[in-house]
Amino acid sequence: MDAAQIDQVRRFNRTVTERVGVLHDHYLGRDRPIGEARLLWEIGGQGQDVRRLRERLGLDSGYLSRLLRALEADGLVIVEPQPRDRRVRTVRLTEAGRAEHAALDGRSDELAGSLLEPLNTAQRARLVAAMAEVDRLLTATTVTLDVVDPDHPDARHCLRSYFTEMQAQFETGFDPARSLLPDTGGLRPPNGLFLVARLHGEPVGCAGLKLPSGAAAEVKRMWVAPRARRLGLGRRLLGELEARAVRHGRGALRLDTNKDLGGAIDLYRSYGFEEVAAFNDEPYAHHWFEKRIGGA
Repeated sequence: MDAAQIDQVRRFNRTVTERVGVLHDHYLGRDRPIGEARLLWEIGGQGQDVRRLRERLGLDSGYLSRLLRALEADGLVIVEPQPRDRRVRTVRLTEAGRAEHAALDGRSDELAGSLLEPLNTAQRARLVAAMAEVDRLLTATTVTLDVVDPDHPDARHCLRSYFTEMQAQFETGFDPARSLLPDTGGLRPPNGLFLVARLHGEPVGCAGLKLPSGAAAEVKRMWVAPRARRLGLGRRLLGELEARAVRHGRGALRLDTNKDLGGAIDLYRSYGFEEVAAFNDEPYAHHWFEKRIGGA
């Protein structure tokens, strides 16, 4: 990053905050600041788990509690513990809260229209396309990567989704018990590690790194949820696995893949992997790749 890039980001932030009115205490002409208004919108008609709201909005628990208390005091929400686990709190809109939610929705539509109205048709299309790109890239910055145990609930969710997708895509179907990694316990230290990607606290991707003694590191069980694709997450997972393989003293990173995964094959090649002769007898593999890493 250079100084010009930082300056442009800051200028963009100033323009947006001024134009959409977040500097005012009465956001969209209502009697509340943007924090309370956004929280009402996120709660929505179905209500929400308070912990999920905190993760979704990236708020600390103290600030979120203050926002909820303000909305409660105005009679807009009800916060209560779940009957099955009183440690878990849920929040839902009251009738007045639903009316306020509808009013905010209408004012938000008016604000969006006011941003587009001064522009001609071509300019509107350019602005909307640019907003979509900015939204995609900013969303990518919120994804976190964490090493977890393969038995962690988020890891199991990703692996189940991976197996289901492979079953549907492979011409022969997919049975993990027949693969060379029937037990993902092989991805625990010191034999390996398992990464889970989370977006707003929800698991949206995974990748394992196998670290066999005296051999190249191997990428295993890499998957990205359809809703998180086009965020550059596959390339980011590969980069994190490569960095960790280097730290473990490996000079090469290997993987095998199925012929039906064309998108994955394109990703591997663009990332610098080169196709090599088969280095294992994985029954579901048709292509084998290797990349020299760590300056080797």
